[in-house]
Amino acid sequence: MALGLLVNGKWMADREQEDKDGRFLRPSTTFRDWISSNGTGKYTAKRDRYHLYVSLACPWAHRTLIMRSLKGLTDSISISVVNPYMGDEGWSFEDAPGVVPDPIHNAQYLRAIYTAAEDTFTGRVTVPILWDKKTGTIVNNESREIIRMLDTKFESIAKPDVDLCPHRLRDKIDETIDAIYDPINNGVYRAGFATTQNAYEEAVTELFHTLDRWESVLEGQRYLCGNVLTEADICMFTTLIRFDPVYYVHFKCNLRHIFQYPNLWGYLRDIYQTPGVAETCDFDHIKQHYYRSHPKVNPFGVVPVGPKLDLEGDHGRDRFTS
Repeated sequence: MALGLLVNGKWMADREQEDKDGRFLRPSTTFRDWISSNGTGKYTAKRDRYHLYVSLACPWAHRTLIMRSLKGLTDSISISVVNPYMGDEGWSFEDAPGVVPDPIHNAQYLRAIYTAAEDTFTGRVTVPILWDKKTGTIVNNESREIIRMLDTKFESIAKPDVDLCPHRLRDKIDETIDAIYDPINNGVYRAGFATTQNAYEEAVTELFHTLDRWESVLEGQRYLCGNVLTEADICMFTTLIRFDPVYYVHFKCNLRHIFQYPNLWGYLRDIYQTPGVAETCDFDHIKQHYYRSHPKVNPFGVVPVGPKLDLEGDHGRDRFTS
């Protein structure tokens, strides 16, 4: 996995991300500030103040694009989109279909955004990035915290009738996001980037055990936390939508396809068909990124032409009270 590293502001095309037992290690995020909704603090919710740097291929960045769309913030928070291929120079803005250049720094590579915020930055260069145009720095690069801010801190300019983190469900939403993170969201990576058989089998067994559990839960309710769409569903969706096109083959998560799970497949279709979601999904970027950017997993970079998934079909989930 060509996930490079900045060390004191200098780029290193480092690829090692596993422990001594071959288990994939995800780097921690580093910018963790928050936006306020009441005008207090360094960062306040304002129209046209913030900019998102994203990849259409990345499930973590995809979360923020979905939330931005559902909350009606597409005209208030601008975006830049990186090239789907990530090579030894990391994420770039090299011209390609779907790429949106960086209007703030005119950067060639995403790492320039990190060094613009901190010229001696040390850490991984990842998406998403929430940039503050007023102070000229990164507010946050943790997807879970960014979607919470977009969901709860922009009330004055967001759609008033969209709340994906209602107060009565907040604890349950947080518990659910925690519960799906390691076995599912990160689990596909733990399987795909494992370098030993034991590490791979450990990850893939936990992944499908957890998918089986949620298949059972979704037998009796429309969404993960009941019958209302929440942030937890956005976090689950961005992994599930990539599962059959990428993770099943590329990451060897091949015990079952998602379309072989009646409830998870209907659930995936249901969210995909939610107004504002489908237009954030770019399967070309997704496949181009994964199959071309991981030479240890797919040495020749051949990108499959399929699969053809009927995401517009009847999801059957409206049988539950919404």
